[in-house]
Amino acid sequence: MERIRHFEDYLEGEARHTLGRTITEADIVFHAGHSGDFFPHHMDAEWCRGQPFGQRIAHGTMTFAIGIGLTATEINPAAMTYGYERLRFPKPVFAGDTIRTTVTIGRKSDDPKRPGHGQVVEICETKNQRGETVMYCEHILLVARKEA
Repeated sequence: MERIRHFEDYLEGEARHTLGRTITEADIVFHAGHSGDFFPHHMDAEWCRGQPFGQRIAHGTMTFAIGIGLTATEINPAAMTYGYERLRFPKPVFAGDTIRTTVTIGRKSDDPKRPGHGQVVEICETKNQRGETVMYCEHILLVARKEA
């Protein structure tokens, strides 16, 4: 859905929540093929039995891609991604886990290089079905001002 939101329209503290997505073994296998990451942490069930988590874990890059992909529900032609910062994976994701992402407007500031834009920082927290944070990052948007 397309909706124009200018820098002034974003409110610090406002939040939105995504639908859930259950991670499957197929997701993990496909991601290994796409990324080339066949580390045993993701692919070798026997090896993982002797590791701290006791089972295979999803790739962090896959958790990021799906967790952020869940948030792609709005098209805002006045905004573009500037990047992501502070990416962390505090807990593992396993096949069978269902993840959801909450996006909260954390802060807003002027953009030092582009006077017609401001920066909006979205705090993205992806949690599993137990409410544990499995991914955290800050998404920086460049957003056009109403009056450039």
